[in-house]
Amino acid sequence: MINLAIFGTGRIGTVHALNAAANPEANVKYLVDPVRSHHMTELAKKTAALEADVDTVFADEDVHGIVIASSTDSHADLLMRAARAGKAVFCEKPISLDFATTISTVESLEQSDIRCMMGFQRRYDPDFRTLKERLSNGTAGHIEQILMISRDPFPPPIGYIKRSGGMFLDQSIHDLDMARYLLGEEIKTVYAVGNCLENAAIGDAGDIDTAMITLTSISGRFVQISNSRRSAFGLEQRVEVLCSKEVLSIGNRGHSLLTIADHQGLTSSQPENHFIDRFAWSYRAEMQAFIELIETGTPALTNIRDGLEAQRLAVAALESMHTGNIVELER
Repeated sequence: MINLAIFGTGRIGTVHALNAAANPEANVKYLVDPVRSHHMTELAKKTAALEADVDTVFADEDVHGIVIASSTDSHADLLMRAARAGKAVFCEKPISLDFATTISTVESLEQSDIRCMMGFQRRYDPDFRTLKERLSNGTAGHIEQILMISRDPFPPPIGYIKRSGGMFLDQSIHDLDMARYLLGEEIKTVYAVGNCLENAAIGDAGDIDTAMITLTSISGRFVQISNSRRSAFGLEQRVEVLCSKEVLSIGNRGHSLLTIADHQGLTSSQPENHFIDRFAWSYRAEMQAFIELIETGTPALTNIRDGLEAQRLAVAALESMHTGNIVELER
């Protein structure tokens, strides 16, 4: 039985805790959150976990792995403590809001040789997995262009916006990771534009709510990413990959497959209204992958280096938006 400690009992921490508790190979031994709440107590009951502090977790040799889903400002320190304690770690993005800290943390973790994976759940989505397989085995031919659209159904609370690190680091980073994953190579240039077009309060908080990012890979292939904090009809999560033999696409996943036809036309279900619902299966598969990483050393689809490289692109996008220039990445 793999004993886990979950850091953070907010929205995504709750998802990971419940998925781990439902896995027959895992036991959620501890929940850790500096803010004790009724929700945390209820989650502890549901998962049969103990409410604990940081020192208790790292002093317990029976804890095999930790899940970091706490506030971003705690990630780097917890990663370093995991490295010193020799515990496997699953970490949500980003590693740190400070890129220099991200670099030094990744270098330290790679030297420590602990098992580590990052929380880019789209890589575990079955549709994205099938798409990636057709790209990797040559069935689709050579990639020429990738188009990605990621739009949330509604903006997050302003309090979250203020501590999120900005749209590129919070939302776009998933698309940036997927670009590297699908291409199978690194990015050479980044050009980004962004503005606050939908919610003035987001602009007042120093962020944007609408963005477009253009990437050029080292072999000259293109990726276009469209991001928004709002979609009028639900979560929009689409991708299209233009290849020499095939055009591959993944559309929105609706609540229902039912389509109704009448004299007014065709009506279909709205898309899932939240990323947690859209990727529910992926989050379960992600947790299973972490458990297998601990048990057998089976490599996960994401590692700490993926977290660094996706953040490098997010930082470059922010620089491009502010300067109006194409940012060329040095390797």
